[in-house]
Amino acid sequence: MPIATLLLILDVLLIVHAAKTGRFQPWAYVIMLLPGIGAAAYVVAELLPEWLGTHRGRVASKAVARAINPGRRYRELTGDLALVDTIANRAALAEECLALGKFDEALLHYSAILTHPLAEEPHFFLGKARAQFGLRQPIAAIATLDELARRWPEFHSADGHLLYAITLEEAGRDEEALAQYANVSRYFPGVEPRVRQAQLLQKLGRGTEAKAIAEDVVRGLARAPVHVRRNQREWLASAQRLARG
Repeated sequence: MPIATLLLILDVLLIVHAAKTGRFQPWAYVIMLLPGIGAAAYVVAELLPEWLGTHRGRVASKAVARAINPGRRYRELTGDLALVDTIANRAALAEECLALGKFDEALLHYSAILTHPLAEEPHFFLGKARAQFGLRQPIAAIATLDELARRWPEFHSADGHLLYAITLEEAGRDEEALAQYANVSRYFPGVEPRVRQAQLLQKLGRGTEAKAIAEDVVRGLARAPVHVRRNQREWLASAQRLARG
């Protein structure tokens, strides 16, 4: 049977499935307009998470759905907040705003959340700092992260720690940034902090130190599994450029 015929049958079956499970819009149009690709997206975004029930599956589902219809979840969450103004609804909308680059709105939501005495949670402070950084307000972001650390000294977040190092660099506090890049690189699940450390050293004219770190990153990733190198390819490429001098 020709491949085109098989793809047509698959597309029809998936459209029928989408209709029966209440997903006709927008999936039927995506599958019809993007033969093969639309079917693959439907399987990844809708079927795999159901079959596997994993966190990774749910993340993949949200990523694909956002790529296909970036405003849909934002509109849904905005509607939820208009209907019931709860901390949970506002936090979900704030997180979606961060994902869409709506940093000004995200900051408004996180700031509103933090006015509630029962809503003081470290993750909300971290979200506020991300929004401030997105708005190119590194000094404000540093103040927010410092406040987080003061209130919850036992709270640890690799992403938050890296954000702190980056904001220090953006604020021109280079030596502090270098120290924080070194600290977070000890437990961060990836080489980004070390590469950023090398890049900053290069910018400060400390090329020998930068090259040594970059070479170490390249050597380490050369021994890593293929999927790790694939996930780190952007930072590997940067390290390779620095290693070449």
